[in-house]
Amino acid sequence: MNYLRMLSAGRAWIALVWVVISLSAVQPLWAQDTISTDDIEFTPVDPTPAVAPTDTAKIASQSATVGTAQAATVDAVADTATPEPVKDSLWVTFLAGLVGGFAAIFMPCIFPLLPMTISFFTKQSGTRAKGIRNALIYGVSIIVIYVALGLLITVIFGADALNDLSTNGIFNFAFFLLLVVFAASFFGAFEIMLPTSWANKMDAKADQGGLIGIFFMAATLALVSFSCTGPIIGTLLVQAASMGELLGPAVGMFGFALALALPFTLFSLFPSWMTSLPKSGSWLNSVKVTLGFLELALALKFLSNVDLAYHWQWFDREVFLVLWVIIFGMMGFYLLGKLRFSHDSELTSISVPRLFLSIISLAFALYLIPGLWGAPLQSVSAFLPPQQTQDFDLYTRSLGGFPVAESESAAPKKYGDIFEAPLGLNAFFDYDEGMAYAKKVNKPVMIDFTGHACVNCRQMEANVWPKPDVLKRLRNDYVLIQLYVDDKTELPTAEQRVSSYSGKTIRTIGNQWSDLQASRFNTNSQPYYVLLDNNGKELVTPQGAVREPENFVKFLDSGLNAY
Repeated sequence: MNYLRMLSAGRAWIALVWVVISLSAVQPLWAQDTISTDDIEFTPVDPTPAVAPTDTAKIASQSATVGTAQAATVDAVADTATPEPVKDSLWVTFLAGLVGGFAAIFMPCIFPLLPMTISFFTKQSGTRAKGIRNALIYGVSIIVIYVALGLLITVIFGADALNDLSTNGIFNFAFFLLLVVFAASFFGAFEIMLPTSWANKMDAKADQGGLIGIFFMAATLALVSFSCTGPIIGTLLVQAASMGELLGPAVGMFGFALALALPFTLFSLFPSWMTSLPKSGSWLNSVKVTLGFLELALALKFLSNVDLAYHWQWFDREVFLVLWVIIFGMMGFYLLGKLRFSHDSELTSISVPRLFLSIISLAFALYLIPGLWGAPLQSVSAFLPPQQTQDFDLYTRSLGGFPVAESESAAPKKYGDIFEAPLGLNAFFDYDEGMAYAKKVNKPVMIDFTGHACVNCRQMEANVWPKPDVLKRLRNDYVLIQLYVDDKTELPTAEQRVSSYSGKTIRTIGNQWSDLQASRFNTNSQPYYVLLDNNGKELVTPQGAVREPENFVKFLDSGLNAY
């Protein structure tokens, strides 16, 4: 019996993989704290670069008046600010790939093949030592194949294109549609299959034996299992590519392949472990459907990114929450056997793990419901659209202490028709306008470099800023200037220009503020908080996300003391 026929035999599953899949679907989003600078190309610059806008050009000249020691300190901070998100995002991508690989092991296309493949190696190899060697080569071959796929994605798109994916509306909408297709595949609407001729060719070469034959056995596994692993791989590659890291797809595929290859090696070393594998049952397809629900929930995040960046204003926070409530509610009913698809068998009894998982899913759906009236939902706030997109928000009103409207602050602000500050704060969305107001009222400034797709920004605004000590300082002691670096609104033709920093055309609001952040602070991570006096001089070292409210209060107080 050749290897292709062996791969087509048997099916099995384990329901606990739902928790693992949940983590793989959500965790990568935490790393998106670096927004693509789109048209901005980062190159080495002098400590006091020229900033192209007419009014903001004053900033560079003003910063030149700062002492040499402070300028050196600012440059040192800027140089170290960028690499951290890169490292974090690559690690998160690797871990997401690792979790996705472990989830793939239990897919119906792969799990039944474990005992067959191990038996094939031990019986055909003659000796146990040779069988272990062959299994190791088989595992390494799996890693090589999937890492090569990740590198191919990088070569095809290139570094610049990967950076653009995180905020590009067309790609984000395409990612949304792709994940919906993956979800439909897991629901049983169709199977994503590669041409059978490919698998037949790989299988023919696998029959040659030797090291080359083992490599093609691994390639055959990758091809015939694609209907199960394809959506997982596709989701991982989409997430890795949208984070803008050059090595992201390769790192994610390495994690995926490592987890996928690990059991083949371990069971070859310890064949007795095979007896602990669960038996197949009529609930075999349950995890595919569960994964389909999770793919659908994740897809909405990409649609939300597009809606926010282009100000469609039809996918607000409550719409997002309604869809999540329905998705996770239906998932809970599915796990209880109250909802069945055409390829599912009738569920006559509920296992204990399935019961617990349905409780988790239904409880999560109920947890989301108060968000429809504005509850902050702090545990998932980073993934939701901003609080200010909520049409009916009782929470923000309950905070109280709204600033009294003054003639200056009540006047229409530039870009005030498309942006709204969180928590009812009196924020400005244009640097020059905000600085002019700060000088008029004689207050220091907090610049918040933020982004629509920045999950850490949403987490800060939902979990840290509402704390009384923080909110009081933001309302009373500072002039808040929020600059969205990924906004796609085009500037008036008269304001469009060529950046003297990057040499590229500044066409959108996002281009303008990302150029300002890059040219002055040599970083593109968000959130990025800068405290200035009303002449544009830095008061303290800028900070990124500070998740402990007391530490953020200390940061704000240090700026007030320096002012």
